[in-house]
Amino acid sequence: MAKRAQGRGSDRELSRELGRELSRAVRGRVDLGVTARALTTMDASNYRRVPLGVVAPRDADDVAAVLAVCRAHGVPVVPRGGGTSIAGQATGAGIVLDLTRFMRSLIAVDTQARTAVVQPGLVLDVLREAVAPHGLTFGPDPSTHSRCTLGGMIGNNACGAHSVAWGTTADTICDLKVVSAQGKLHHLSRGWQNSTAPEGLRAFVDRHLATLRTGYPQDLPRRISGYAMDALLPERGADLARAFCGSEGTLGVVTEATVRLVETPRARALAVLGYPDESAAAEAAPGLLAYRPLTVEGMAADLVRVRGGAGLPRGGAWLFVETGGATEAEARARAAELVRAGAAQDSAVVGDAAGMRALWRIREDAAGTATRMPDGTEAWPGWEDCAVPPARLGAYLREFRALLASHGLRGTPYGHFGEGCVHVRVDFDLVSAPGVARFRAFSEDLAALVVAHGGSLSGEHGDGQARAELLPKMYGPELVDLFGRFKDVWDPDGLLNPGILARPARLDENLRFEVLPKRAVDVAFGYPHDGGDFKAAVSRCVGVAKCRTASDGSADVMCPSFRATGEEEHSTRGRARLLHEMLAGEVVTDGWRSREVRDALDLCLSCKGCRSDCPVGVDMATYKAEFLDHHYRGRRRPAAHYALGRLPEWLRRAAPLAGPLNAAARVRPLAALAKRLAGIAPERTIPPLAPRTFLAGLKNRPEPDAAAVLLWPDTFTNHLSPGVGRAALRVLADAGVSAALPSGRVCCGLTHVTTGQLDRAKAVLRRTLDVMEPHLTGAGGPGVPGRPGVPGGPGLPVLVLEPSCAAALRTDLPELLPDDPRAARLAASVRTFAEALEECAPHWTPPRLDRPVAGQTHCHQHAVLGDAAERRLRERAGLTGELSGGCCGLAGNFGFERGHWEVSLACAEDQLLPSVRAAAPGTELLADGYSCRTQLAQLAGREARHLAEVLAEGLGRS
Repeated sequence: MAKRAQGRGSDRELSRELGRELSRAVRGRVDLGVTARALTTMDASNYRRVPLGVVAPRDADDVAAVLAVCRAHGVPVVPRGGGTSIAGQATGAGIVLDLTRFMRSLIAVDTQARTAVVQPGLVLDVLREAVAPHGLTFGPDPSTHSRCTLGGMIGNNACGAHSVAWGTTADTICDLKVVSAQGKLHHLSRGWQNSTAPEGLRAFVDRHLATLRTGYPQDLPRRISGYAMDALLPERGADLARAFCGSEGTLGVVTEATVRLVETPRARALAVLGYPDESAAAEAAPGLLAYRPLTVEGMAADLVRVRGGAGLPRGGAWLFVETGGATEAEARARAAELVRAGAAQDSAVVGDAAGMRALWRIREDAAGTATRMPDGTEAWPGWEDCAVPPARLGAYLREFRALLASHGLRGTPYGHFGEGCVHVRVDFDLVSAPGVARFRAFSEDLAALVVAHGGSLSGEHGDGQARAELLPKMYGPELVDLFGRFKDVWDPDGLLNPGILARPARLDENLRFEVLPKRAVDVAFGYPHDGGDFKAAVSRCVGVAKCRTASDGSADVMCPSFRATGEEEHSTRGRARLLHEMLAGEVVTDGWRSREVRDALDLCLSCKGCRSDCPVGVDMATYKAEFLDHHYRGRRRPAAHYALGRLPEWLRRAAPLAGPLNAAARVRPLAALAKRLAGIAPERTIPPLAPRTFLAGLKNRPEPDAAAVLLWPDTFTNHLSPGVGRAALRVLADAGVSAALPSGRVCCGLTHVTTGQLDRAKAVLRRTLDVMEPHLTGAGGPGVPGRPGVPGGPGLPVLVLEPSCAAALRTDLPELLPDDPRAARLAASVRTFAEALEECAPHWTPPRLDRPVAGQTHCHQHAVLGDAAERRLRERAGLTGELSGGCCGLAGNFGFERGHWEVSLACAEDQLLPSVRAAAPGTELLADGYSCRTQLAQLAGREARHLAEVLAEGLGRS
């Protein structure tokens, strides 16, 4: 077993020596710093182990060099791909091998042989996109397909939704190139004569033929647990590559793999069958296999958090059964045949790509959605993917539910019902001693239940630390003893991923929560969805890493800084990991003053995309504001915090001098000096101030006798784009909606929040609430009409034209002032432009414009407000086409701050700028957010407009 010296002093000395030797031996990246270590303490499991550092090798020679240095020092090595492992096998106490940075190439594709040669760090979707034009795909497709790697899939023998048709990863492997712990390169294929096996492996198999023939359960399609040593039996062709699959990084490091591809059906259809509960759905699943579907997936109603069920048929649980065909009609016909055979209480057949994507997204997000019970209680992995023979699944689920209840636990099953594999996250208490004891007792009882049904403790994600301790219940002590000896043949020094699979760690040690402080953390925000607990908020991130997904052209926003940099520390998950380690205090030792956390959060655009796109609702924009507030408390801040964070104050003072200031900004030396003093990126142009503010232009406007809405004069509309406000008033007037204005100065506090000046933000918001109080009585919730009244009267909807300000009022305001009931009332009153028109003038007919549109939905609108009303309004006005997703990259103060120019530009190039360049002549460019319009003007030289401006212009033509 690999061992290393103990104690902080010896660890520091070992770390320095390792760093020197690795840097000399390796051409790739060696990082033994605080950030690299903090980012890799956890995967997507309940476990945490602190590594000494991270090495990103460039090739097989680098891998061998790392192993040689670590072997000399007795330091363990843990191979890691996307870090989405559920069972703890991608964490370790030695050196983590990051195979995603350099070893991520698609080396070759042979379309005739239907094979591909890949490196271990290649993301699955990158492979699938590359071979799709040839009508091919890689069969296994776990729900993390947009960020999991081929190496990780080989390590865990990953499966996914289509395994009923195309099998597991082990079924796809032709051959592997593997570096063993001894630094030797092995070629693994089918047959001893075609492979270069570790010394002694064949003799090991020959000695234990009887045990290998009788020790494994048969006829179990999802047997992933343990080592697949039975693949080495002569009657099975002595398949060394297959035997290596599922070894969880404990036998060797894959450096190259040749994989089989499958032909993709030209057309697909999805039959969704509704049943009363998951047991009924499970009992129906085996009967559908004879029809050779591509998938037979099951999930229960508890996981459907989409309003209206997203088009699902009636039922308490559903089977998603996908079919293929040469034509859409053929695929639909097969789906209809399955519907007839399924004996469901209700059903639907979907053949269009958009409809199927919407339904599949519910299923794919279940890994994250299931981490929260409907009442907000947290649920955790650990017993996430047991598998039983499909014919036993219905009975197993009933007994599983009873077992949960007997332990006082809750969980929502879903998964691959066609192969008897069930995913479930359970609301374990993994913090208190009694809760951890219950976790162990339940684990032991569930292992016994799975074995009683002839099942496997793991049906997809591997055993890791979560289940390996209990493998004797499944295999018996003799076969489990062989697991240890099998590992010794490959890794006699116990160097690779110790404590996983062979001679495993206990399932209730190394839990990631035990290091968090027991006392409450003093914070500024209320964290209403986490019981006011910042620790719980940070712990929301379970590591499924949807934030590490490259842009796919969808409306998703998260995570623009990761898409721009490709760096883990600039992903939502990476930042959550650093905050977790900041609270733990072991790796990040200087708490709120941490430079490592500050630097990771520096490139967070506060776009709020993770608030909606993260399956578990991590809200990094709020965590960033919280951190900055603590980090700079009593200290000097960056210049941009004073200049841009207090923008409303500066603009109010500058308004009388707009003309001279605009002229000065056009003088390059003066503009350069101003930008340097204000901490603004030198590449930026200072936007012009409005010669006359929006409010000044309304000075002589008579107040309406009875107003239907209150128009919020946000800073951006008032001082920088008053034309938006004037256009909104014109449209409202045409719709017969009278608008009043607040009786005093108001501000949403957005710029103070995004720069972490939370005391100032609270003061601004309290003053705003004092002004708004007369308008708030009787306000309804979002989309719920309040009572109409007169200026100063009760219940007026508050129309906010700037999406970022509306989002701040909807979320930041009540979360900063949770004890002030006025905050909740104002938040509930906020309406977007389209929402206000729908609510107050439902029968109004907008001008018919009949032109295509391009541009961007504001990221805060996407994340907080939603754009359904805007879509309906555009459709009624004849504005066709989709706005792009992503973030424009300006994001308020972010894109103006010095040091952010390149990332800001890269974010804009992700979706916004390409969509605008591709727009046909005559396309209307829409961007309701001031930041989005400014970014387009400065980077593309194109003028985009608020929807209100476009409609107002249309009124003039009608």
